[in-house]
Amino acid sequence: MDPVSSHFHSRSVRMIFMPILIGMSMAQIIATLFVYLSDSRIHAAADAIEKAGSPCRVMSALRINQVCEPYICGRAIRHLEKGRVVVFAAGTGNPFFTTDSAASLRAVEIGADLMLKATKVDGVYSDDPVTNPDAILYDRISFDEALERKLGVMDTTALVLCSEHNLPIRVFNIFEPGHLARIVEGEDIGTLVQQEKSE
Repeated sequence: MDPVSSHFHSRSVRMIFMPILIGMSMAQIIATLFVYLSDSRIHAAADAIEKAGSPCRVMSALRINQVCEPYICGRAIRHLEKGRVVVFAAGTGNPFFTTDSAASLRAVEIGADLMLKATKVDGVYSDDPVTNPDAILYDRISFDEALERKLGVMDTTALVLCSEHNLPIRVFNIFEPGHLARIVEGEDIGTLVQQEKSE
């Protein structure tokens, strides 16, 4: 069993992890993957999850019955309750929705406790860290601040959806080894975007 899988054994949390990398689900932990890949890559990801020891189901917003199950919210939740990893494919099945919006929608629908947004930077910055070396990395920021400052956490529709449903988002660098496992263990990696705490 790989280190990430073993970390998931001890947690009882429902998360949606987007956009394309793999979270393992064993017994009590429910980690959901959100992917936008070709059919062959979706099934390659599902096969890798199965080989790591987690039962996996691929569900698509577009009906491709020969390839995977159609997305039905109640069925997805039942898969998760049985300890299976669910790979959501084909976005919402509608045009004009970004991957962020589709992931936020699925996270809200399945009652996720947390959305993990895997990126190539360490979290949410005050400015683009690639062009501005003085950009400040936030440990925590509210939805309202992120929207007001136009920080580019994700598209506005997705951010508002998460805010309205009180779904926190953890933004982190997926290219740093071990970050996903450390987040599942409860470490403050990257930036947590959440509702402002009332005094």
